Amino acid sequence: MAVTLDFRNTNTLWASVLVETLVQRGLRHAVIAPGSRSAPLAFAFALHPQLESIPVLDERSAAFFALGLARQHHRPVALVCTSGTAAANFLPAVIEAHESGVPLVVLTADRPPELRDCGAGQAIDQTKLYGGYVKFYHECALPEADLGRLRYLRQTVSHACDLSRPPAPGPVHLNCPFRDPLVPVEDGSASQLVGQIDDKFFAHLDGPPPAIVAVARPHLATGRGLIIAGPAQPKNSAHYMSRLAALAGKLGWPVLVDALSPARHHAMQGTLRVTAYDAILRNETLAPKLRPEQVLCLDGWPTSKVLRGWLETCGAETLLVSPTPANRDALHGRTRQLTLAVESLEPESGRPADAAYVALWQKAETEARAALDKRLLPMTELFEPKAAWLMARHLPAGTPVFVANSMPVRDAEYFWPATKQRHRLAFNRGANGIDGTLSTALGLAHGGAPAVLLTGDLALLHDSNGFLLRPKLRGSLTIVLINNRGGGIFEHLPVAAFEPVFENFFATPQEIDFAKLCAAHKIEHIPVKDWEQFTKLVAALPESGLRVLELRTDRKRDAAVRKGLFAKAAAAAE
Repeated sequence: MAVTLDFRNTNTLWASVLVETLVQRGLRHAVIAPGSRSAPLAFAFALHPQLESIPVLDERSAAFFALGLARQHHRPVALVCTSGTAAANFLPAVIEAHESGVPLVVLTADRPPELRDCGAGQAIDQTKLYGGYVKFYHECALPEADLGRLRYLRQTVSHACDLSRPPAPGPVHLNCPFRDPLVPVEDGSASQLVGQIDDKFFAHLDGPPPAIVAVARPHLATGRGLIIAGPAQPKNSAHYMSRLAALAGKLGWPVLVDALSPARHHAMQGTLRVTAYDAILRNETLAPKLRPEQVLCLDGWPTSKVLRGWLETCGAETLLVSPTPANRDALHGRTRQLTLAVESLEPESGRPADAAYVALWQKAETEARAALDKRLLPMTELFEPKAAWLMARHLPAGTPVFVANSMPVRDAEYFWPATKQRHRLAFNRGANGIDGTLSTALGLAHGGAPAVLLTGDLALLHDSNGFLLRPKLRGSLTIVLINNRGGGIFEHLPVAAFEPVFENFFATPQEIDFAKLCAAHKIEHIPVKDWEQFTKLVAALPESGLRVLELRTDRKRDAAVRKGLFAKAAAAAE
């Protein structure tokens, strides 16, 4: 394909070779925070016809928006900023990308060596700024109009981009110093290379990197086993589910499905899907009877603290399958980890599933789920968990849903039933933070199908600069805002008993008028009055634009009701 190069000066040529290399390696999106030192990169990205380059004012928001784009497309996204503390604001998203395996190519512009450590403006030490949170770091050479140096740049950038990809995706960091001129003025310094750099210079880069395919056939020799389908965001959910369904069918084991697994949202004929495990395992009489002899955990452990605690006491032999080589067993049990994709797992079963054991799980799931549904159905007040419960039933099939951390992700795990709706739940569960929630959701929605964000008020406020992306958004994002005026998750922790410190320093109450905040950003705001209105709003998602559906709830009341529901479901499970 034709290449896009700029020979107006040394910096423009250098930056355009860098960008062309990324394009040849399959990159199609760049998110660029404004600044002077990064001007050569900004011009090269903005002028390339095969790229969508998106300017974002706030660096932290920009980084999480890029992370959301990378999650949506499952390919590297370039993230660009100027020198100085601008680069430091990328750190939270870089950490999340590292912990959750998201491909980012981070390009930080920098002062040249002679303008460092001498009091020059916007000059900090950017060497290995992100420490161990990137898979690869390189301090690029200063730009030179030299064919040998440009070959070095091409190969280094190509290598970095490939390292960001599977089988172990994550962020990479290239620090890029530039001398003046930073703007694309014609000075003749690169004109001698016209005709020497063309499509042949990049020809060997065209196409995806070679895939590493591995297949594992572990022997699972018990009929009393469990499959735990943990959080996963596969590129091809249909293929992932076909392999998972075949695996479950072969073993015959119950499958405990996290709300953040595709297994909660796709049909699995002939397989017992357990969704109410958090409530079931609160039953102190029943929990010991459900202990497995072997556990097959796919991708990682679910959010449930109750489930994790129960697994720790079980002491079962565990096989944890994850595409990343990082240690994913926070329980430190009798665990062996296989580093490969779930789709490449083909276990051999030593004996048929224990029918009585499966039946015990089946009865517990049926009764606990019915107890939850029976109490949620008639509730007329705006109760936080019912939002997730209704979204599962009324969102259009295939809707992308970004779930914020703290209570929203837990309410999804507790109350979102198993469906066949193929909803695609996305999340930032690498570091489990609330930062970047809105911006990541916008990246997930940009250019794709109408999407939904389920979030609490503090998570939304923590990233309210993400609203500045509204004019850039192509597509639609509906924000389901659970506004309980504070941090609802802390109501479920022991610290809630310690007033007066608790309310101000943990619950952190806020009094923001979200209608006015939305008006300032020209965003549609709809106060939700009742569940009938809510179901109609989530059943018909707009094709474009940004809107906020605000549900004002009672934090303390809902925490108490939530605990009561768990107790009723736990009792019913037996």
